[in-house]
This record gives sequence, C-alpha cells and structure tokens, in this order.
Amino acid sequence: MLSVKWTLRPLRLAGLKAIGLATVCGAASLALIWGVWSAVEDTANQRLVAESERAAAGWARQLVTTVPDIDLVMLGDMPSPIAQDSLLVMRAAHGLVRFRLYDLQGNLQLVSDSVATAPQPKDNDDASRALARQAAMGLTVPTLLRRNNPPPAPSATTRNFVPVRQGVAVIGVMEVMGDQSDAAAAAARAGRTAGMATALAIALGACAVAALLRQRTGRARSALDRVAFLAEHDVLTGALNHRDFSRRVEQACQTANASANRGHPSQQSGLAVICIDLDGFSDINIRHGHQMGDELLRRTCERLQGVLRGADLLARLAGDRFAVLQHGAADGASVTALVQRIVRCLAEPHDLPDMRSLGGVGESVVVSAGVGAALHGVDGDDAGALLHNAELALLRAKASGRGAWSFYDASLDRRLQERRALADDLRLAIANGWLRLHFQPVYGAGGGALIGYEALARWTHPTRGAVPPMEFIPVAEETGQIQALGRWVLEAACSEAATWPAPLSVAVNLSAAQFRNGPDGQALVAEVQGALQRSGLAPGRLELEITESLLMNHTDQVLATLHALHALGARIAMDDFGTGYSSLAYLWRFPFDKLKIDRAFTQGLGSDPRVAVIVRSIINMAHSLSIRVNAEGVETAEQRDALCLHGCDELQGYLLGRPAPTELLAHREAGVAAVLACATAATGPATTPACS
Repeated sequence: MLSVKWTLRPLRLAGLKAIGLATVCGAASLALIWGVWSAVEDTANQRLVAESERAAAGWARQLVTTVPDIDLVMLGDMPSPIAQDSLLVMRAAHGLVRFRLYDLQGNLQLVSDSVATAPQPKDNDDASRALARQAAMGLTVPTLLRRNNPPPAPSATTRNFVPVRQGVAVIGVMEVMGDQSDAAAAAARAGRTAGMATALAIALGACAVAALLRQRTGRARSALDRVAFLAEHDVLTGALNHRDFSRRVEQACQTANASANRGHPSQQSGLAVICIDLDGFSDINIRHGHQMGDELLRRTCERLQGVLRGADLLARLAGDRFAVLQHGAADGASVTALVQRIVRCLAEPHDLPDMRSLGGVGESVVVSAGVGAALHGVDGDDAGALLHNAELALLRAKASGRGAWSFYDASLDRRLQERRALADDLRLAIANGWLRLHFQPVYGAGGGALIGYEALARWTHPTRGAVPPMEFIPVAEETGQIQALGRWVLEAACSEAATWPAPLSVAVNLSAAQFRNGPDGQALVAEVQGALQRSGLAPGRLELEITESLLMNHTDQVLATLHALHALGARIAMDDFGTGYSSLAYLWRFPFDKLKIDRAFTQGLGSDPRVAVIVRSIINMAHSLSIRVNAEGVETAEQRDALCLHGCDELQGYLLGRPAPTELLAHREAGVAAVLACATAATGPATTPACS
C-alpha cells in the first residue's frame, strides 16, 4: 500500500506541476498576447499620429501653394472663385475629412463644408479657438486620435492644428481632420493576426511556439512595414505622397549640387520636376461619382508609371494633381520628350466598364492634363524652388487650354508677385478711402438733355500713378475684394447723387460676387436698401447695372434678387447687351428697365451695314417691350446721328463727356434750373426721339 502511495505521489506531484506549469503558461500566454496586441496598437497609434501630423503640415503647405491669396482669406476676406475651386479640390481629396482656417487670434475664418460663405457662430467654439492660438504662437498642440466613430463619419480620425506659413511668416492656423480608417483597420488586422498566431503557437507546444512566434513577429513587422509604407505613399494610388516626394527631391538636389560643386556634373545628375493636373476631373466626380473618380486616378497613375524610366519617381500631391521627379534630365529636350509622352498617354480615352453602364453602352471618358516643368540648376537648386516653379509653369499651361504644357518662365513669378502687391495695395486703398468716383454723363438722344451719370471707380496710386480699372477690377474679383469695392462704390455713388437736383440719376455696376454674398442674395438687397436710406436718395434715381454673364449661373436665385431690388424702387439695366450670351429669355423673365448696347456695336456703325441692322433690331425689340435703350462708346458725330436715327433713347461716350470728378460734373456747369427742365423732359417713356 505504501509503495503504491509513494508511486502515485510523484505522479500527483507531476500532475500538480503540470497543472501549475499549464496555469503559468496560460497566464504567460495571455500576458504575451496582451503585450503583443498592446505593442502593435501603441505603435500603430504612434504612427497614425505621426502620419497625421506630417499630412496636416503637407495640407498647410499645399494651401499656401495652390490657393491664391490665402493670406487675404486668413484676414477675413472671402475666397475668390479660383481660390474656392482650389479649396473644393482640397476638400474632395482622399484622406481629408474636412478642414478649418483660423487667423492668428484664433478666430474662425473659413470652413471647408462651405467655402463660399462665412462661418456660422456655432462653428467657432472656445476650445478650438484656444488650440488655434496655441498653434499660432508656435506651441505644440497634441493630436487627437478618435477610434470607433459612429457612421457616417470615418471609423478613425485625427485632428491636428498646424500653423500656415507663407515664407517664414505664420499667417494663420489650419485645423485638419484626417481619415485614418484604412491605416487603423490595417493595424487592427495586424493585431488580430498577431494574437491568433500567438495562441496557435502555444497550443502546438514549446517547439512550435518558437517557430510560430517568429512567424507572428514577422507578421507584426509586416504590419509595421505597411504602416511605414502608408506614411510615405498615397493610399489610393500607391505613388509617393507629397511629403516623401519633397524629401526625395531635396535629397536628389543635394546630390546634384554636390556633384556640380566638385566640378564633375554629369548628365545622370540632371533633374527636372514635372507637375501634372487633370483637366475637368471635378466634372467626372460630379457625373459619375467619387468611386469612378478614384478608379480614374488609379489608372492615371498606372499610365504615368508606364512612361517613366526606372529612376524616375511619381507622386500624387493632392486630389488630381501628380508630380514626377525626372533623373538624367540632361537638357530641356529630354524633359520635353517626357512631358510630351505624359500628355499623349493621358489624352488617350479611359475605357471603364462601370462608367459605360452609367453613361450609355460604349461611352469612354477622355481626361487630358496640363503639365508644367522646372529644371534643376536653371529654375531652382532646391526642392522648394523647383516645386514652386513647376506649379507656376503648370498654371501657365492651364491658362493656355486643355492638354497644354509649359516650362517655367521667371516672368510668371514676377507678374504673380506684382499682382499680389497690387492686391495688397488695393485692399489698403479700399480700407483707407483712397479710391475716388468719377461720373460719366448720360444724355437723352432727343434734344441732348443731361439725364444722369454712371459711377466709375478710379484709383490714383502714390507710386504707380493712375491704375486703370481694367487692371484693378480683375484683381479685386480674383482676390475676393470686389464685394468690399462694390459696397464702397454703392455707398459713395448714392451719397453723391443725393446732392444732385432731381431727377438726375446715377448708375452703379454690380458684380457677380455681390449676388453670391449671403443666402439667396439677401445681403445685396440689404446693402442697396441701407445705402438708399443713409443717403436719402430716392430709389427711382438709382440704376443698377448687371451683365448677361451673371444670368448664366444660378438664374433663378439671381432673378429673385433682381425682383427684390426692383421692389425697392431701383431701376435695373442689362449692361453690354449683344456681345455675351444674349438670351432673349431673360427679357421676358425679368422686366428690365434699360438695355445698354455694347460699345462694340457703336464703334461698328458706319463701317458695316450689318451692324446698323442689329442695332436697329435691338432698339425696336426693346421699345416693343417698353424698355429704354442706352448706347455706350459714342465717340463721333456720325455714330451719334446714326443712333438717333435708329431711335436710341440715351447716349454715352467721349463725344458727349468723359468721366469727371464730382466738382467738374456737367450739371454744375450748366446750372441747376436748366438741367431740371431738360432732364424732366428726357426721362419720359421710351419713344423714338428725333435728333436735335
């Protein structure tokens, strides 16, 4: 009995040891699995945060390089139409959920969800303002990583506040919310895979554990390598991202510069940066959806890879913009050859079956591209200069039309700097009241009586001298200052006209940007009503001029605004009639008070009999609709007599009077009593007056 007990005792001890060992192994296994999972998750989180910080800095740099006059937007100006398009391209970029722009005091200036309107008060919370101020002061703002977000938001997002720098100066702060769903999902899959591998290794025994641990470690390393790959590459196309491309370009420039400094430059060290932007890509997204747009970007990347050599690098900078670093660019001819290959390959139709199903059987999509190139050693010696100058060359190519390409031209940069300086000076001129109004007289065709003036903005710069309107008005439109300029002209014109004897009228031109200010154009209506009330000018003495092109977009909204302005008592005139789209539908959809025949027709009278037929037809049609007719650009007596003969109601031009400051206006010289008598007779209903 004792022998049996002593025999069983070692067995029981062995069993207890086995149980203890199993327990220890199980606990160790759980601890090991938890440790591996935590390590993978922590590493993934760190990489996600680091990648989001690098991506946010890249978006801030792209904001400065691609959005015109971003410094003005940071100061509170509304972005111009070109800037709005660039902002919309950024908003649609893969990996970017949304962004916000703050000034240096932390005030919210723009929200990507609505780049054409001012931010709402609810968007500007105190916490975000405080973080924006920290970033503006150069303090580190920790990245906020959120996981398991409820739909429809991305499952994983990061939120960064980064300073926006123009040169070395900080002009504002950009809040970037990035989509980290793909990278987070990859990390999660890697963690699950690692845990499963560990559990399987323990079940197979000590020997198998070692082998499977190595396998699991390899998989974890692969996951980390994948995260590292995503940190340097675009997720959608696999091309280099903007940050890593800039780093590679800088490295290549340093190598080429060192070779040149040693006195041994070679053809192999020649470099060129080529920027590529697809033409009309936003239309593809609108017509076929973003899924088809993504597929088109992937295929575009494949085509570009097909025309590059092994040493060349391809990157997707943002949206539909790509870049190439060409090695071995010995001269402009080799760069030209590559650029032409790029243009030809991208001009080939894209045969996408899903697109055919949406647009009809057999439909193919053709998307050309604009291309700009800059050469190392000629157009710049570092990555920043080459990328900037290639972008400028791209802008020049895009301005030339679809499928165009261009090399960098230093005069482009000079003109851009001059234009920006002019925009800065214009902003100061508007803010400080340095602009002046001149008024061009308008006379009745029958009897030549003065009936009013057209208000025209004039700018005398302290160093540039007189800046023509054809120069500063386009700058105001491009930089978003046209709204402030339009408000000033309206206020000043109404205030001046209120001092004139009635019924002399004043005509003010309205821009398309003023109609886009505020929902449904109500802001413009309020501005006109306020100007009339503050000046005391009778509404019937104010004439608001619009162009035909304004009615081509958002017609219903524009017509509703025009009806509201007309209800105030103001008169509405269509300017430059006959040279734009000239849709007769506008004439019956809105009761215009006046048509202004473009000066091109006035200049053509006497030289081409067909012009006289057109002018007479316009006048007869307008009179049939009880609309008065004004002819601009009258410079000769023959033109005046011909217009009177055709029955034009009003004449305007250098023959009758040039634009003049308020102290030299015609009614001040003619005398108030004479003007009153003539103006009252000249502003009756539209008829066919005889020439005096």
